[in-house]
Amino acid sequence: MSKHIHAPFHLAIPVRNISESKDFYINTLGCKPGRSSEEWIDLDLFGHQLVCHLDPSLGPEGKVKLINNEVDAHGVPVPHFGVVLDMAQWQKLADTLTAAGTDFVIEPYVRFKGKAGEQATLFFFDPSGNALEFKAFKDLQQLFAVD
Repeated sequence: MSKHIHAPFHLAIPVRNISESKDFYINTLGCKPGRSSEEWIDLDLFGHQLVCHLDPSLGPEGKVKLINNEVDAHGVPVPHFGVVLDMAQWQKLADTLTAAGTDFVIEPYVRFKGKAGEQATLFFFDPSGNALEFKAFKDLQQLFAVD
C-alpha cells in the first residue's frame, strides 16, 4: 500500500433547503455544524468538511439526478459520497440509521465476502437526493485491493 497523508477532504453538494439539510446532517448523521449563511452550511462529517449549498434549481421538492451502476448485484447510485469508517463506527452508524427508520437504497450488508476488498456497506439518500455510502473494511489494507 502506498503512503498517503490522510488529510480531510472538502466536498460541496447541492441541496434544496438549508434548514432541512442542517437537520438531517446534524440530527440523523451526527455532524457538527460550522460556519453558515442562508445559502450554505459547513458540516463536520467524521472529520471531513462537507458544505451544503442551496441550489434553487432543485425547487422545494426537487432531487439531485442520479444514475445506477451494478456492483455486487446491487444498483449503486452515482454520484455518491461518504466516509470509510472503522468497523465499530460503521456498525454504530448502521444501527443508528436503522433505528431511525432510514429508507436504505442498499441495506447494510457485507459485499465481496471472502474476496479481496471485503467490506461492510450501506447506501441512503439525504432529503435532496444526494446519495451517501458509508463503508468499513474487514482489513483496511484491502482498501485498494484487486482480486
